[in-house]
Amino acid sequence: MSVDTLILVAHRAGARLLTRARRNAPLALLAEIPHPEGRLREHYLDADAGGRVFDRQGGQRHAVAPEHSATEHEAENFARTLAERLRDARVRGECGRIILVANARALGRIRAALDDVTSALVTQSIDKDLAMLATPELIATLEENLED
Repeated sequence: MSVDTLILVAHRAGARLLTRARRNAPLALLAEIPHPEGRLREHYLDADAGGRVFDRQGGQRHAVAPEHSATEHEAENFARTLAERLRDARVRGECGRIILVANARALGRIRAALDDVTSALVTQSIDKDLAMLATPELIATLEENLED
């Protein structure tokens, strides 16, 4: 199925893919992508305690902070999963342009995970968290915010 536009609406606990067959055509829900791990708190994702090291000078032990928190790591993994899904759609010729909708942090993660060719298809990024909207409300909100 070839569509003109593929719209990814993402948040930490999942994403929805919507399509538009051609300009000014109605939007349709293509897929829901759940990510329940995005709702988990840090201590549920990372049960291991931080490492400990001895100080060379005084022999004191102190904790070593991880470079990224477990929740940040999980968010980056999910962004890579979404980027892979968009790349696959591009490779199959299923979209001519892509629109990303998420909060600013998620937009940054997704854009960073996109390959150059897929990234070139992104024509609009909307910095809004529309996660809690039901599908009909989401479609109505997107219709108001999409640039055609």
